[in-house]
Parts: sequence; structure tokens; C-alpha cells
Amino acid sequence: MKNYRIFQIMSLILMGSVLNACFGDLDTEPLDNESITSASIFDDEAAYKQFLAKLYGGLTLTGQRGEYGQPEISATDEGTTSFMRTYWSAQEVTTDEAINAWGDPGLVEFHSQTWSDNNLYIKLMYQRIFINIAYCNEYIREVGQRVDGLSNPLRAEVTTYLAEARYLRALYYYFAMDLWGNVPFVTENDDTGAYLPKQIARGDLFLYIESELEAILPALVDARQNEYARADKAAAWMLLAKMYLNAEVYLGEGNDRFSDCIVQCNNIISSGAYTLHSQYSHLFLADNDRLRNEIIFPIAEDGDNTRNYGGVTYIIHAAVGGTQDPDKDFGIGSGGWFGNRPTTTFVETFEDPTGDTDHRAMFYTDGQTLEIENPTVFTEGYLCEKFKNITSAGIKGKNDIFVDTDFPLFRLAEVYLMYAEAVKRGGAGGNEATALDYINALRTRAYGNTSGNISMADFTLDFILDERGRELYWEGHRRTDLIRFGRYSDGDYMWDWKGNVKDGKTMPSHLDIFPIPSADLGLNTNLKQNKDY
Repeated sequence: MKNYRIFQIMSLILMGSVLNACFGDLDTEPLDNESITSASIFDDEAAYKQFLAKLYGGLTLTGQRGEYGQPEISATDEGTTSFMRTYWSAQEVTTDEAINAWGDPGLVEFHSQTWSDNNLYIKLMYQRIFINIAYCNEYIREVGQRVDGLSNPLRAEVTTYLAEARYLRALYYYFAMDLWGNVPFVTENDDTGAYLPKQIARGDLFLYIESELEAILPALVDARQNEYARADKAAAWMLLAKMYLNAEVYLGEGNDRFSDCIVQCNNIISSGAYTLHSQYSHLFLADNDRLRNEIIFPIAEDGDNTRNYGGVTYIIHAAVGGTQDPDKDFGIGSGGWFGNRPTTTFVETFEDPTGDTDHRAMFYTDGQTLEIENPTVFTEGYLCEKFKNITSAGIKGKNDIFVDTDFPLFRLAEVYLMYAEAVKRGGAGGNEATALDYINALRTRAYGNTSGNISMADFTLDFILDERGRELYWEGHRRTDLIRFGRYSDGDYMWDWKGNVKDGKTMPSHLDIFPIPSADLGLNTNLKQNKDY
């Protein structure tokens, strides 16, 4: 694909203030697609930041015309092409944390773990991640060859923009590594003409991402000093910590990096930039953009400027139905979609699912049965009330359909949990007493007092997995967690309708990674399908 006018000007027409929810000063005019070329586009200094906004927008947006109409990826429902929607489904609906009632092909196979290389959701997720990587490559290539010719202060700003673009590319490659393992690999150094990308081994991709993050760290803004929803050093430390915690999954047994995980967690904690917010529920409301003390890196949403049927709009709408009041209780006067709810198995990981003790158990029970006898009956199973389009002051978001609630991709609570797990797994550089203190800080917030605090005798790996679920459910971590603990496919952990059986059944271990979509295998002869697909 020859530059294609910088990916059809990075398929831009930036929708003006496309990410006004992300950055305070991105209220820019749309770029005129008829008058710009790859040679002239950056004559306007504002274009450097406009294109950067496009890269961040790829985390939730689906196209160039708000909710629908100019999609970047072809699908019957444009909302299903949103990264946030497909990734959330892959990480949650395939686990004990969510089951969908629609009976849609693709989602049914997700929860039953019976997907194939023709699964629509796998295909859309794959396409979204790699088109986002392509956008990053184009930005890095075009801007990288111009930055040395710029004068300060613009040169310094654009150097930071480049580091952020490389961070986003590393993030997307991390998702690809986690989901598929061995994937097509292209950077800004590859030819721009049409060719077939080579496949990179999972372990080699791990090392590439690690080296990229280490290389860009000096150019990233200090922790919590960047504009809201833009990457900084803490976001890079966070991604490194997550990689190191899962290193044995990505690199093979015996290649643990738990000590390195502790180093990165300590970098975040010792920066002094973050503290736990006092109210857990506020982290998932329409004004959670205020909570930079805990949220390290969000995916920003805004009812006016990030209109699409994916992202958190999907998470909130698809969770609402039954006898709930969508307008009053969730700020979505347009109504719920009667889709996702937690499994019975997951609800029962809470001591009291009604939230009378652990207030993180935000479940709706009126008119709902606990047991799920039929996955397509939405009134079977408790409902999740975690995410809402209502502010902490009880004010509805600005739009009845498209929400203002940001997605907290990385937050301090997970840093505490990663530190605790890495210490428990034998990592050097930390200690169990500190790890226990971090766990109990989360539980003190959850219970409102110390009644839920645990002792060192209770501090086990099994407890940590359960606590990660209680603290981080529906935040896109569960599939990766269950795989790391050996409880996802062929482990002994069962949940309702795993394997399409009411009480669950063991599934083959090759399901720990997804298949490369058959469509891409047919196009790129350099690719080899993952084992046993």
C-alpha cells in the first residue's frame, strides 16, 4: 500500500474536535481532504497533533463520521469494529465475568470457547488492531523524517508526539501478542509499497515491545504531567509491568520476569503521582476524567465528540435491561440493550453479592435469577451496574446514547495487585508485608473499614486471582489473568456455559490464543496458523 496519500491522509478528515474528551486543546478544524498531500500536510503545525489524536481515537472510534456512515472497517454493525468493543468482548465474554444474551454468532462461540478462524469478532478485532498499527507506522514514518528540521519549541513537542505514537504502536502490538501470539509484523522501517508482511514469533515480539518502551521512556512526559488521556512514563511502566507479569505465558515456562515487574510497579508507586481514590464506584462514572490520582491511562469517551456504538457506550448499554431504569439509573434515556451480565460462578466469588459488605459487588438482582439456565434469557443472572453515564453528583451525561464515561485501561489498583502477585511468585525487590498492605488498602476501600482485611495466612495466589476479579471485573483483564493462572481453558476452573455446558467443561489448551483469521491466511502466504486450529 504505497503511502496512499498518508493512508488517505490517515483516513483522517479528523472530525474537528474528534478527541476533545481526550485533550483540552484539540478543538481543531477538520483537515480538507481535497487540498492536502503527503508533502504539504505538515505545513500546518497543528497537523502534528491532529494526526496524533487520530492514533488515540483508534482506541474507541469506528470511522470518520461519528456513530456511523464512514467506517474504516466493513461490518454490518459498524459498532462492532470499535477496538474497545471487540477487545472487551474478547477479554470478558470468553471468561466467567460476562455472558451475552443476544445469541449472536461470534459472541456465542466466545463464551462457549468454541470459536474458529472464521469467527467474525476475532476477524474484526484483528483488523482493528492492525489498521491501528498501520496508522501509527505512517505517523512515525512521516513525522520522524521531519522532526529534525523543526525549530523549538515545536521540535520538542513533536519529539514527545513521536514517543507517544511509538507507545501506542507498542500497546497495539502488546494486544496482538497477548491475543494471537505470532502475528504479522511491520514498522516504519519497512517498505511502503504492497508486500506481504513477515510473521514474528511471540517471544521476539515481546522483546521488540520491551525495547521500544525502554527507548521512548526518556522522551515521554513525567507521570501524570501530560494532558489527560495521553501516554506518559507511568503508562509505559504499566505496560512493561503487565508484560513482565505474563512473561512465562509469552516466552515460555521458566522465563519469568517477576522481579522486573516489581521494578516497574515501584516506579509508578514511588513517583508519588498516584493514590487510591476514596470511592470505588466513582471510577466508572461519567466524570471519572477527574480521577487522575488513580487512573493512569484511560480510553477517553465523550457524548459529543466520540460518538460510536462501541467503547463504553457498548459496555453500559449492553449491560442494561430487565426491570432497570436506563434513564434514571444509568443516564441512557435511549434504553438498554439486554446483552451482557456476569456468570453465576463469578458473582459467587464475592462474599455477599448484594454489596452489603464488599461494595465492589455492584449487582442488580430485582427480577433476576442467580442461576443462568438459558444463556439467551437476559433475566437469568444478576446484572452488572459498575459503569454508568451519570456523574458522581448524580447528573446525567450530555447525551442519552453516547456516554461521557472513560474506560480506565490502567489504574493504580492493578499496580498494587501486580506487585502483590509478583512478590508472591518469588520476584525480588519487594516484600510480602508491603504486598499485604497494598491488598488491604484495596479491601479497606471496598468494605469502608478494615473488616474485610486479610492476614498473611490468607495471602495466597488463589486469593490474588479472586481479588483481581473482584477489583478489576469488566475492565478487560480477566482472560489474560485466567491464562496466567492456568484456569482458562484446560484448567480445573469451571464457570456456567464454558464449553457450552451448563456447569462448564474443560477445553483444549490451544484456545489460550486466538486463531489468525482465515481471510488473512488466504491473503498472506507468510503466515502460519496457530497450533491446533
